[in-house]
Amino acid sequence: MELFDAIAARHSCRAYADKPATREQLEKIVAAGRLAPTALNVQPWEMVVVTDAERRRALVDLVPNGKFIASPGVACIALFSKDTKYYLEDCCGAVTTMLLAATGLGLDTCWVAGDKKVYVDAVGALLGAPTGMKLVALIAVGHADGKVDIAPKRALEEVIHWERF
Repeated sequence: MELFDAIAARHSCRAYADKPATREQLEKIVAAGRLAPTALNVQPWEMVVVTDAERRRALVDLVPNGKFIASPGVACIALFSKDTKYYLEDCCGAVTTMLLAATGLGLDTCWVAGDKKVYVDAVGALLGAPTGMKLVALIAVGHADGKVDIAPKRALEEVIHWERF
C-alpha cells in the first residue's frame, strides 16, 4: 500500500476477528516504530508485544477503555519510554508510525492511551517494565471483524493557514 493511501485508510478499530497478525507482521510494525524521529536521536522507547490470551485478559482488567484487547486474534503492543525530556513527543511519533505500518500491512489497530492514566504503574508491573519506564500507549493490532467506518476528517481548507493564523 502506498504511504498516502495508508494515511487515508488508517482508522481506529474496536471489534476484531479471530484472525491473528503473524509474528513477522508484528515485528515489522515494531521495526517501523523504532525508526520514528526522536529528539537528539535518544530513541527512548521499548515495546512489549503481548499475544498471550491470559496476559491480554489481565491487561483489560486494568485498562477499562481497552476491553477489545482481550478479543481472540488481537495482539497488543505496549510502548514504554525512558523518562526523557521529549519522551511523549518521541513516543507519539513511534506510535503513529506503527499505526501506519500496520495499516500498510492490511491490519487494523486502536491506540489506547497510556501516559497520565491511573493504570500505568499496574500495566508496567504486569508486563515487567523496569522501574522508571513510562507507559505511553497500548496498541491493539488485528483484523477487523467486519467493515469499519472511517470517521470523517475536517477538510484541508478548514485547517490550513498560510503565513498567519
